[in-house]
Amino acid sequence: MSVVEQYARAHIVTDTDIAVAEPEAVPVVLRYDPDTDPRAVRVGLPGPHEWTFQRELLERGLRAPVEAGDVRVWPCGRVQAVVEFHSAKGVSVVQFESKALLRFLRRTYTATPVRG
Repeated sequence: MSVVEQYARAHIVTDTDIAVAEPEAVPVVLRYDPDTDPRAVRVGLPGPHEWTFQRELLERGLRAPVEAGDVRVWPCGRVQAVVEFHSAKGVSVVQFESKALLRFLRRTYTATPVRG
């Protein structure tokens, strides 16, 4: 099994048309497929909203603010991290517990492409 998929609870603040910009935590899917792109991760927000960006950006953003294109990541205190997505429709700010992102990243480094 090479695909890593992990659900995490996150708080979403947005000015786009996502219907779940609530104070309640919502499930967000984190996905890594080394067969498709071994350098990229995907974050699926509720509804049809999915973002793909470099895994290294997520890793570096847990230690210090970083950005690449339409995605920004930064630590927020000692136990949280923020991922901010920009599009023509607006901005979505997603706040995670850092340990969920760290657990996901560890799993991505143990995944190997399917050889066939």
